[in-house]
Amino acid sequence: MTALAAWVCIGAPLLGAGLTPLLARVHARARDLGAVACSAAAAAAALSLLPKLLHPGQLPVEQTLAWIEQPIRIGFGVLVDPLSIVLANVVAVISFIIMVYCLGYMRGDPARTRFWMWMNGFIGSMLLLVLSSDLLFVFVGWKLVGVCSYGLIGFYYQDQRKYWIGGPPPDPFVKPSEACVKALVVTGLGDMLMLGGLLLVYLHAGTLNFLELYATAPIWLAAMSASPGMVILVTLLLLAGPLGKSAQFPFHEWLPEAMAGPGPVSALIHAATMVKSGVYLVARLVPLFYYGYWVAGIGEAGWFFHLTAWIGAFTAFLAATQGLVALELKKVLAYSTVSQIGYMLLGLGVAGLAPGLLAGGYTAGVFHLVSHALFKACLFLCAGTVIHAVHSFYLTDMGGARAALPLTWGFMLVAALSLMGVPPLPGFWSKDAVLLATIDASAPLFGLALLTAAITAGYTVRFFTLVFHGPASPHLSGAARAGDPMDDGAMPMRLAAGALALALLAAGLGGPAIEHVLHHAFEIGGFHEALLLEGPLRIAAAESSGHGLVPVLSVLVVVAGAAPAWLVYGRRVIAPGTLLERHRAARRLHRFFWSRWGIDPLLTRVFVDGTRRMAGRIARDWEGALDEAVHRRWPGMLTARMQRLVHHLRADTEELLYNVSYVLILFGLLLAYMFLGTTG
Repeated sequence: MTALAAWVCIGAPLLGAGLTPLLARVHARARDLGAVACSAAAAAAALSLLPKLLHPGQLPVEQTLAWIEQPIRIGFGVLVDPLSIVLANVVAVISFIIMVYCLGYMRGDPARTRFWMWMNGFIGSMLLLVLSSDLLFVFVGWKLVGVCSYGLIGFYYQDQRKYWIGGPPPDPFVKPSEACVKALVVTGLGDMLMLGGLLLVYLHAGTLNFLELYATAPIWLAAMSASPGMVILVTLLLLAGPLGKSAQFPFHEWLPEAMAGPGPVSALIHAATMVKSGVYLVARLVPLFYYGYWVAGIGEAGWFFHLTAWIGAFTAFLAATQGLVALELKKVLAYSTVSQIGYMLLGLGVAGLAPGLLAGGYTAGVFHLVSHALFKACLFLCAGTVIHAVHSFYLTDMGGARAALPLTWGFMLVAALSLMGVPPLPGFWSKDAVLLATIDASAPLFGLALLTAAITAGYTVRFFTLVFHGPASPHLSGAARAGDPMDDGAMPMRLAAGALALALLAAGLGGPAIEHVLHHAFEIGGFHEALLLEGPLRIAAAESSGHGLVPVLSVLVVVAGAAPAWLVYGRRVIAPGTLLERHRAARRLHRFFWSRWGIDPLLTRVFVDGTRRMAGRIARDWEGALDEAVHRRWPGMLTARMQRLVHHLRADTEELLYNVSYVLILFGLLLAYMFLGTTG
């Protein structure tokens, strides 16, 4: 029955994607309810697996169906263990709540059939990713998630003016068709690098099945380490995929543009599905590299943990600074997602920086994934309601909306406090767990994580105050005079956001118990049994120490970040514009953060503009040259075309090399800082 529930999780949404156009021929209501019912079936199947976490000795459970026997053996199966149970519930349950929200949000949209197909396909692909027992089919789900995200981010592919994001003038706008290309190309680059890592793993291990990789780790890791630099190369390649999918430096700038899709799509991508896939894969790989580094004594395996921890911490800080200055409500939340994913990777990374941190760091990273899924889904659904009511995504067009949107204000307040890390909400418990693991691993990492927590509190108070408090903006005042009503949205929208807010309150009250259950489940039914290393790892785990000062520091930095933001945006002690006018340093810092550290223009030039430019030139030059060759036209015309093509290719190559070198310099500086901090 356990394996059957896993199969239902995967199959129900994929079936829903296929049935949607058929049900649309019956009746629009049948199509809508059928799409939601299929996601409900996946959620029910995932919930049926939850009791297994209380009996981790019965895990893992694997069921594999033979697919190819010769010349290589490949099986398609499901793996049910503590990690896959947690991720399946995060994906299936929260996705179902988002689908309920869509019943109200997408009402009247003429393209709902296409929308439901993409949404169910997205959910099913993500569940295939987290429940597959083999890295090959994880990669299949990985790519399907990318394809579905392309369709949902570019849902308004006709690029109507009202769906543009970015700005305001003179800053450029981004069209949905450009945003989906950016997401597909940037994440696709990481995907292809990761595929190279998977092939190298298969070359040495002879399998991509998770349990077989764990069981034979002493053999194939030793063989891999026999070639100097091979473990480091595999580490870099395998991490490229998660860094791209989870929008971590240097692949992080695609996610804010994912806001071009409908509001519920933002909640799905940022809270329940796509960005969590990278964290999941890193968590799957942690036991292997931990064994290689701390048990087998392979020094190169330590790169996995140093890179994961430092890139996570740096990305968390970088994205938080961008959230301080963003003017679009959903974009602030997007930067917040990038930052909080960094916290998750920080927890997983520090799990291998000291022998006693495996269980604590691993649990902290996964626990923060769960709490983030709850509060970020709630925030995005509430943001969708606000934008739906205000008819603008700019924070400067809002203000004083609390009276008109009382329910949304209450739901968003609970989620915002959890994002800040205010006790006793789940964001506090999970962030505290990450900080506890980090302080035992590295003082520089701990300091950077604390600074990021203060910035998080600052931008959270800023956006919440600008939306709901203070005087109404001229935009809202004009709408009120015109008789344009504002409300909390349709009943399905209220029910979905309210359910998430209640879940946050319940998870906050049970935060320590949830952390204890996860810790116990991962110890008994997770990596200890899988790697047959129960003794050594249990001894190491007993050496880890907690720090009573960490929760106090956590609360203090929240106050330190929230108080100035409240004085500026809530009490209006000093206007933000006046602050920038008086202080040149503040003005320069604001400009630097607003330009997204100069990284986004570079990535846009390389990945978006470069792809479009290359496609156009291939269409004009290559296809034109081939057409002339086929029709045997005058050789001189062919020669001129080829010369022009060579000129364009040379220019593109020079520009590409310049931009890639810039990215490599930034990445090299991060590595240098990482190792200086480690050795210091």
